[in-house]
Amino acid sequence: MTEAPEAPGDHDAIARLATPPPAPRSLALSLYLAYSARAERRAEGILARRLAAGKEHPERFPERKGIASVPRPDGQLIWFHAASVGEALSIVELLKRLSEEAPDLTSLVTTGTVTSARILANRLPERAIHQFVPLDVLPWVRRFLDHWKPDLAVWTESELWPALIAETSARGVPMVLLNARMSKRSARRWRWLRGMSRALLTRFHLIMAQDAETERRLRSLGARADGIEVTGTLKEGSSALPVNQTEHDALAQLLAGRPVWVAASTHDGEEALVAQAHRFARRAAHRLLLIIVPRHPERGPDIAEALAADGWQVALRSRDEEPDAETQIYVADTLGELGLWYRLAPISFVGGSLAPVGGHNPFEPAALGSAIIHGPNVENFRDVYERFGAAGATIEVTSAEELGNAVVELLAPDRAAAMAHAAWEVCSSGAEVTDRAVEVLLTALDAPLLPPEDR
Repeated sequence: MTEAPEAPGDHDAIARLATPPPAPRSLALSLYLAYSARAERRAEGILARRLAAGKEHPERFPERKGIASVPRPDGQLIWFHAASVGEALSIVELLKRLSEEAPDLTSLVTTGTVTSARILANRLPERAIHQFVPLDVLPWVRRFLDHWKPDLAVWTESELWPALIAETSARGVPMVLLNARMSKRSARRWRWLRGMSRALLTRFHLIMAQDAETERRLRSLGARADGIEVTGTLKEGSSALPVNQTEHDALAQLLAGRPVWVAASTHDGEEALVAQAHRFARRAAHRLLLIIVPRHPERGPDIAEALAADGWQVALRSRDEEPDAETQIYVADTLGELGLWYRLAPISFVGGSLAPVGGHNPFEPAALGSAIIHGPNVENFRDVYERFGAAGATIEVTSAEELGNAVVELLAPDRAAAMAHAAWEVCSSGAEVTDRAVEVLLTALDAPLLPPEDR
């Protein structure tokens, strides 16, 4: 079992929260903010096009202009910004813990996608509010901050909007970058704007990085060495994905006696590879069922059509079709049901790893006792997959044939159970990451923070 890196003492962390050094000036940031202050007309056009394309909520799109749809509750408020579904779900357990520790505290969660809003509607605890984040247009950002007046602002992972960060900092709101992750590609892009990145990153009072590689990249882009600590990924402390028990029981009865494996969060090109792997694996288990859960559910009908054209017996969940005895591949093109599929399948291929995407979260299947297979492209979770691999909790494959052979290997119940147990131990060892975040954020709310003019 790999232990999380030891975090600095609370005293040091809160001292940094109270007295961050002044941020350096940046010509690029000044020019960006000058443009942002006059960008309303262009942003209106962007919103109109997104709304027409179904990428904005038809009733709630004024939130994207900083116009709140609900009043601000009395009392202290922590604002969390999470770009999309994955980032938002990674903080749900943290939000629950905060609501338990401080029942009068309000959490505001902002995201930028319709999908994230739909999923969070059923996941947020009491006293947690969802709003769409305003576009990075200075008048809209100011309107948003004027209404919500956060006592603490928390960014997650890697989405850094300059106007939002600069204006929040200018108001003296303490800021934390939580679960920070910086890919090689993102670091390469920011390197062209190193002055701006330094000006933005030094505005964060504390950065809690997922891994040492992220810490190194953030420091190279200007983050203060004494303002960053490696804590591990917050996803380690996430609770198990939810499930509709009625649906689970009905499908478990329907599939009773059939071996099942799932290819989760797949991307374009991966479905054809997992179908080839399924063909290999069915030589050893002719009743084997493959459940494909595409990362983007709207691709489901096209995936099903392509598989049927290739000779497979396919059922599609969005059409209310069920996997009967003749079904060979079930395309589960729905949102928010990964918890169901990981519980039904003792073997999971985690997608985005054979395609050049960077991989997806292995903690979700690990928390539900599913043995994990993945491809080589796992840059988004490299440190995590290395830990799983060192514990004997995953199998890495590079081709459809290797994937098929891995599935056959894991059809032996004792082999799958041993891997699932090893993954569970790695997964459960990370709960202290959430503990650390809760402690820092609650203490930060009580820290005597200096106004910006005195820093």
